Amino acid sequence: MGSCGSVGSVRARYLVFFQYLGTDFNGVAAVRGNHRAVGVQNFLEEAAKRLNSVEPIRFTISSRTDAGVHALSNAAHLDIHRRSGLPPYSPEVVTQALNTHLKHRAIRVLKAFRVPSDFHARHAATSRTYLYRLATGCPWPDQLPVFEQNVCWALQTKCLDVAAMQEAAQHLIGTHDFSAFQSAGSPAASTVRTLQRVSVSSGPASPFVLPQESRKLQFWTLEFESQSFLYRQVRRMTAVLVAVGQGTLTPTQVKAILDSQDPLGKYQARVAPARGLFLKSVLYDDFGPTS
Repeated sequence: MGSCGSVGSVRARYLVFFQYLGTDFNGVAAVRGNHRAVGVQNFLEEAAKRLNSVEPIRFTISSRTDAGVHALSNAAHLDIHRRSGLPPYSPEVVTQALNTHLKHRAIRVLKAFRVPSDFHARHAATSRTYLYRLATGCPWPDQLPVFEQNVCWALQTKCLDVAAMQEAAQHLIGTHDFSAFQSAGSPAASTVRTLQRVSVSSGPASPFVLPQESRKLQFWTLEFESQSFLYRQVRRMTAVLVAVGQGTLTPTQVKAILDSQDPLGKYQARVAPARGLFLKSVLYDDFGPTS
């Protein structure tokens, strides 16, 4: 799987899975030339310099996430050029070296794989799953434990009509034009996507909630699976499903919003906060986790 790179070097391509807490970052993508903003990619590429590649290492990210969005597992491919006569690094060495030299503790490399020289982390992905965390029973933001404030959306409502949310979610499953749920600035050539799965369920209890608060606070989890998503599609679908759960919208109205293909409507223009969103997984046919 090695190939010739620049004169006197051999190129090896790797697929790397990594996770991060997105609170401190301006998204996953590298920010060039602005020292006040920084992306997760900036730290990964800085750490990769210690691998002594003949040519600069650039990470090609599978799934771009916005500022404040987290990832349990994102992916990227990168090329490492070693001088002629030196064998390619093992995936284990790449993983260890990156983790050793990462300068931000909110980023961790999970695993690396050797892949063919034409492998592309974004185009080869067969499935992406996003998870969104909600909390109910929070009349005031300061009633949410500090450990949860950057990793979920605290709702003032005491409960959600989960059955109605599940019914509304069924209208989103399948192949549709999701224009109504796309934010401006998307580079996508087509707004048609196939949503394979949407689930709404009671989330696990938070270990950070004190016993005297546990009766008031409840956590919920939304999951969305597709091969790819439009810009902010998940956060906009989440906002609409929450409106259904609060009784502001009906499941039938969600279908009407989808069919309208209008991204500027009253309800679908709302975007759920970034802090509750996690990229849960990126799947490939031959590499990485299988579920």
